[in-house]
Amino acid sequence: MEGDHTLITSDDLIQSDVILGDRKIELDMQPYCLCSLVAILHRAQSALLWKGATKWMPRRQDKPQHMQHGSVDLAEQAALDKAPILFHGIGHSVNPANSLVLKVLSASPSAYSANPKSKLSSPPLLTGSAISLVSIVQARNNARILISGSLDLFSNRFLRSGVQKAGSSTKYEKSGNEQFVTEISKWVFHERGHLKAVNVKHHKIGETTEPAMYRINDDLEYSVEIYEWSGTSWKPYIADDVQVQFYMMSPYVLKTLSNDQKGLYSTSFKVPDVYGVFQFKVEYERLGYTSLSLSKQIPVRPFRHNEYERFITTAYPYYGASFSTMAAFFIFSIVFLYHK
Repeated sequence: MEGDHTLITSDDLIQSDVILGDRKIELDMQPYCLCSLVAILHRAQSALLWKGATKWMPRRQDKPQHMQHGSVDLAEQAALDKAPILFHGIGHSVNPANSLVLKVLSASPSAYSANPKSKLSSPPLLTGSAISLVSIVQARNNARILISGSLDLFSNRFLRSGVQKAGSSTKYEKSGNEQFVTEISKWVFHERGHLKAVNVKHHKIGETTEPAMYRINDDLEYSVEIYEWSGTSWKPYIADDVQVQFYMMSPYVLKTLSNDQKGLYSTSFKVPDVYGVFQFKVEYERLGYTSLSLSKQIPVRPFRHNEYERFITTAYPYYGASFSTMAAFFIFSIVFLYHK
């Protein structure tokens, strides 16, 4: 990440129910359904509080009270009916090539990053949604980090401050900060989007015990149970994109696991006609969820000499060639010995 940019304003939230939740939350002013924090706040305008800000930015007050914020198109502002998020701090940029980092709250298209104490003599390098106000990081070991350019975003003052939108007579008793902070903190502290895999099993079809090795062309079944933490208990995780690989240097078999809506994922397939040391591998990564990396090693052997069919259909041409050679040699011997 790159940071230390001066910020202006923002209005864009990440579109993810896993990260921002799907609970119902009520404001003090009037109740409303938070089917998703995104559904409620995805068009909410975030205000920047700045000392010495220009006239369209809100003025910092000593006590919580209604605040107005601008720099928003009036037609769009009239359509907004949810409490905005208040923000005071700096923005940062996120490397788009880094798959471990996600922008949660971004600046509006009209925003730009600049130093308020110096005159803007050239176009700013960082503008619009490229400015990230709040970002999250999920490391490869599933550790989670929240990066925010504002401490005031989490302050009691901002959580309790009333807000009045520019161009609207609607006044909100509370800003949207409390909902945003509440939902994003649940994700950061693994109260949401946390997966676990248990009871990884594999066996031949028709059997229940796990063998020490498989034979080529065996029919087998693989299963695993996946659960999601709901904040209070483990509940079945339901998805249709969990896959298993039967892997040796490269995947020989790739199958999508079917689920029974109770957390059990399973599939069956035939062992490939190649012997060696294979692995059952599940590498599952989905936006907002902890990643799963499961691996189980199993050897695969060829047929023993007494396990092959007595006569192989595809070998009939070779059988015919052998017998015809013997018959031709026998005839040749008779002709050679008794011909005068």
